[in-house]
Amino acid sequence: MESEQILGRLAETMPGAVTAHDTALDGILNIHTTREKLYPLLQTLRDDEQLGFNFLTSLCAIHYPENAGQELGMIYHLHNWAKNVRIRVKIYFPKEDAHVPTVSTLWPSANWQERQEYDFFGVVFTGHPDLRRILNVDDMEVFPMRKEYRLEDGTRTDKDDRFFGREGHEGRSFD
Repeated sequence: MESEQILGRLAETMPGAVTAHDTALDGILNIHTTREKLYPLLQTLRDDEQLGFNFLTSLCAIHYPENAGQELGMIYHLHNWAKNVRIRVKIYFPKEDAHVPTVSTLWPSANWQERQEYDFFGVVFTGHPDLRRILNVDDMEVFPMRKEYRLEDGTRTDKDDRFFGREGHEGRSFD
């Protein structure tokens, strides 16, 4: 199944759901959509006989603090086992409104994965059956994977946050 076939079928079954698309350097098709169209798009990708993306490999949150109004995002990695085709579905949204519909009703395995992304990025999965922290302590008030928090102790001189795409190195020298 080629990217053009996937995009054509989606245009046929869900006009306007795909807002953009591109092919990543690894050759995997990236489909961009909106929060409003996310759930029906994923359901179509899973249930449509021609598409058949019935396996959610993983989902992950991302944080781009420099993208005003679209600082946070979600990426869903889907796999069609029968045809051995993988795709990604991406959405972006403001961190002040970090709400996304749960997909745990489509893929039960998303339950734990959504809890993890809530725990580390603060993405609230609307409709999730048990959205609470899973790896960090319950009373933690921050979301540690957002790039607004330093990776290292500021007193250390052997680490440089620049290597991790983060600020905080100004005025410091490294050996």
